[in-house]
Amino acid sequence: MGTVQIGPRGLPITGNLYWFRKDPLSFLQRMADEYGEMVHFRFGPRHFYLLNNPEHIKEVLVTKQAHFKKAKGLQTAKAVIGEGILTSEGETHMRQRRLMQPSFQPRQIRTYADTMVAKAKKLIQDWQDGDVRPISDDMMSLTLAIIVETMFSLDMEQDVKAGVHKIGHAIDIGMKHVTRKASSFLDLPDKLPTKGNKELQQARSVLDEVIYTIINERRERADAGERNDLLGLLLAARDEQDGTGMTDQQVRDEVMTIFLAGHETTANTLSWTWYLLSQHPEAERAMQEELDTVLSGRDPSFEDLQQLPYLHNVIWESMRLYPAVWAINREVVSEVEIGGHTFTPGDTLMMSQYVMHRNPRYYANPDQFRPERFSGDLLKRNPPYAFFPFGGGPRICIGNHFALMEAALILATIGQTYQLRLVDNHPPVQPEPLITLRPNPGLRMVVSKRTQTS
Repeated sequence: MGTVQIGPRGLPITGNLYWFRKDPLSFLQRMADEYGEMVHFRFGPRHFYLLNNPEHIKEVLVTKQAHFKKAKGLQTAKAVIGEGILTSEGETHMRQRRLMQPSFQPRQIRTYADTMVAKAKKLIQDWQDGDVRPISDDMMSLTLAIIVETMFSLDMEQDVKAGVHKIGHAIDIGMKHVTRKASSFLDLPDKLPTKGNKELQQARSVLDEVIYTIINERRERADAGERNDLLGLLLAARDEQDGTGMTDQQVRDEVMTIFLAGHETTANTLSWTWYLLSQHPEAERAMQEELDTVLSGRDPSFEDLQQLPYLHNVIWESMRLYPAVWAINREVVSEVEIGGHTFTPGDTLMMSQYVMHRNPRYYANPDQFRPERFSGDLLKRNPPYAFFPFGGGPRICIGNHFALMEAALILATIGQTYQLRLVDNHPPVQPEPLITLRPNPGLRMVVSKRTQTS
């Protein structure tokens, strides 16, 4: 048997739920710091184990993943995004992944590079030197506009008829509902007429109306499966094993999943990156010098990305400190041994990217922002699951290449023209762990026009 450290007992009925809900990140960090690689605690009647060893995490996500299912958080998310690739299990998940995989091959996503740059340029075309911008909101709007165009070939401003401008707010309501419900041990049905449930139903109705309208209009077109966007690829997709395609419900659920994973996560990564650069002018300067040398003021392209290693290091380091997905939970469905300890059905295993990415065993001065740490062979020297911002195993994020390309192109487009600083007397910025890790409060930043360094 492996050694499981017994964490704090907590309160008689709720266990440690109060302290977790009050500050999830601090709670998990304290569990790792005080109790080590495998620690037990309780949320109500449910037993949780936080894993802080990369080999144990690999066992859960890769080698023994068949013994687990998605835990309560993502099961709860079905109320918003349905049975998409993020929430589905077993053969349903594998079939959906086979259907979607061609849409996210590098040769396909590189065709979206020009759209990403164009949308970033459109965002900053009206910026003036010294303007104060709500950068967190700007990044959300920008990544949503990119998803809408690459997925639907629609323009956020021109296609008001489709209602795509309503999607961001509806997703926000849905995410907050899922976060509240996932961290409660009372499983109240969504049909109860509570204020939160009513807001969820309204948000879901908006999402369904918008997305089904777009799907139906596209199916009626002769070129429904021929257009080079994600919706066209999903409609044209056929399972290589049985030749069948997706139903409208399946397409809707995958579209919702892509909206959530492809819009919210990249926006948060970019927001954290701007914040970190504003606090570390030496790193910002190194990135600017690289941009000026490689681009000389012209728009970045897909081909330029290989010539921007420091910019990529900035993104990796931002994702290390503030990973968009800050924890992964798996519920045991059949008895399994992890790290020498036997877990039984009903146990929930937690793996926190936020905590693991700050482990001093793998990262010197882990709380410091040092992009150059990724310049060498760090990722080869460390075990694979000491750094896992996109998850891992057969459920690794299918859009990881899309997200990295998008973040790099946006950072290059804006970063060579402007530098960003927090406004004077800005409130302290803290991570807010919803489904994704947001900067709280949102970032208000002064944008300053910069001159080329070379």
